[in-house]
Amino acid sequence: MKDKLLEFWNLILSKRQELKKHEWYDLLETIIFAFILAFLIKTFILQISYIPTGSMIPTLNEKEAVLVIRIPYYFREPRRGEVIVFKYPQDPTKEYVKRLIALPGDTIEIKNGIVYVNGRALDEPYVKNKSSDNYGPIQVPKESYFVLGDNRPVSVDSRYWGFVPKKNLVGKAVLLLWPPQRIGLVK
Repeated sequence: MKDKLLEFWNLILSKRQELKKHEWYDLLETIIFAFILAFLIKTFILQISYIPTGSMIPTLNEKEAVLVIRIPYYFREPRRGEVIVFKYPQDPTKEYVKRLIALPGDTIEIKNGIVYVNGRALDEPYVKNKSSDNYGPIQVPKESYFVLGDNRPVSVDSRYWGFVPKKNLVGKAVLLLWPPQRIGLVK
């Protein structure tokens, strides 16, 4: 098997040497390499996501774009308070952007719009529009997360459709890219 692989590799190298004699070959090789690199980066490292609704106002506004890093969740668990991108549990072809509120095993409760995790009220300076709703108490299942939009009265989130499975996580929103006057870190 090793001999056949070595023979195949030598064949590829000899064909490459023949093709290098043509003027167009270097350009073609560069274009192919660029496409492969772009595919790998998009698939495993970075992506750009757009905010389709006003559910994250004032942190993120409708039609803004954020840079999403996929790498952190390969090596560590998501952290409470991070703005995450995930596949919508009821339709995985859609991606949502929300704030991570509760982790697996946490007990979540909302009383008169105040969010409690494990019996403690969360300090949420990023929420400007609070709702007066009630929810829970309910424990977040293993391998799942509870998310809320920062603009609570208009956000359709875990209060309505349930928990986000770990397998649906795409990455962490880290940089606001568009519009140019709002470029900066996502907090």
